[in-house]
Amino acid sequence: MNKVLIVDDHESMCDSLSHALTSTNGFKIVGSLKNAQHAEIYCMKLEPDLVIMDVCTEGGSSGLEATKIICRKYPKIKIIVMSGFDEITYAPRAEEAGAHAFVFKSRSLDYFVKVAKGVMQGEKFFPKSKTIATENGESPLTEREMEVLRLMCKHMTNKEIAAELFITEHTVKYHKSNMLAKTGFKKAVDLAFYMISNGLINPLY
Repeated sequence: MNKVLIVDDHESMCDSLSHALTSTNGFKIVGSLKNAQHAEIYCMKLEPDLVIMDVCTEGGSSGLEATKIICRKYPKIKIIVMSGFDEITYAPRAEEAGAHAFVFKSRSLDYFVKVAKGVMQGEKFFPKSKTIATENGESPLTEREMEVLRLMCKHMTNKEIAAELFITEHTVKYHKSNMLAKTGFKKAVDLAFYMISNGLINPLY
């Protein structure tokens, strides 16, 4: 019986996942909490085999940051990160943090169960990388360009972005220039506004 900890501030989602997983007789819910900031402590006390972690939790706590900590301190624990937002950076960032799967909440409960079973058997589940739909068509950005774009959306300066990514300001400007050429935007601020206003990047998480 695999022990599961659910981290989500939506009670209805917690209840639905709990019912779907326990009905398979292969999972036991040992706890649930609304704030990802406390997930590490719960993992220490409850010793779950699997954590299902929402990206955005109560109090503005990031499930992605909690995932990094848990994966570093408790490498045997499997983690499925989920989100109700169609945000294009969450899945790759979850994978980078050490998660074993990423699932959008719009998927069926049957799919969640399938992923949970697969993860416990050593499988990984991540959606295909999303592209940015603009007037110029679908614009695929590199991983580094996406990192720069996400920090742009947090209103960080070139100097701050360079320090965060351990690159030079010249390199930051180079990536911005490439992104503008690919997407057809004339100014970086316009691209950032487009990403935020269309829900493609959430600067708060």
